[in-house]
Amino acid sequence: MPISLTRSELFDDYVRESVERLERRWPQLEEVEFAVLEVPLPAEGEREPDSVPLGRVIPAAPGRRSRIVVYRRPVEIRMKSREDRAALVHEILIEQVAELLGQSPDAIDPRYGED
Repeated sequence: MPISLTRSELFDDYVRESVERLERRWPQLEEVEFAVLEVPLPAEGEREPDSVPLGRVIPAAPGRRSRIVVYRRPVEIRMKSREDRAALVHEILIEQVAELLGQSPDAIDPRYGED
């Protein structure tokens, strides 16, 4: 019998599955790091955001690849069902990839915004 997954592990799976879908269409994403953090915390010197972000792009810097982060707890608070969480994670990743690549979300995934 398979061991049941924790909420955190399930969330990681949502991100992994979404990233795999996006990488098939956008191979350059293989050079991007994807991460899940529990909650957003402002970096040193940054001010608190006006609203709680669901994701973030951290541009590349010398010696560091670009990184896209999804924040687990804010997503879980907004969506109660597994299907809704997975769909929201995919939309967040589309938006962050669009920002990173300088594209519109529709260009990243033509099904963006569909229910």
